Amino acid sequence: MSTEVMLMDGVKKLGKAGEIVKVSPGYARNYLIPKGLAAPATEAAKRRLKKLEAERAARAEEERKAAQAVAKKLEKLEITVSAATVDGKKLYGAVGAADILAAIEQSRGVKLERSQLSIEDSLKEVGEYAAVIDLGRGVQVKFKISVVDEQAGA
Repeated sequence: MSTEVMLMDGVKKLGKAGEIVKVSPGYARNYLIPKGLAAPATEAAKRRLKKLEAERAARAEEERKAAQAVAKKLEKLEITVSAATVDGKKLYGAVGAADILAAIEQSRGVKLERSQLSIEDSLKEVGEYAAVIDLGRGVQVKFKISVVDEQAGA
């Protein structure tokens, strides 16, 4: 015996939002419906789903616009980080994400999360490196990091 429900949100290994699926009555009654993941497959549920989808689309558009505004602030970003070196080339340690994020915040006034930063190589030598900031909703900013010897700058 199974019950037909309409998924209001995507459920892993079950389906996407808007699909009508057959599940056991207990699973629907005890898990899906109380958590708001599904509703009985009725016309009212279909109307409710359309309203939820419209709200999600509006929220996604707002998030995309906010990400583009941050990307505008980060246009043509070039970060220079000074670090102590062993021989003028190799660093004592490495330049970490925290150092890069602090430099971005200091130069552009934008606070970012570690998870948004993607660096191609480990920064253990003096030189130039490429990196990407993923602001979400398909908005990415590519920038250059220059690692210099702090003794050379002094």
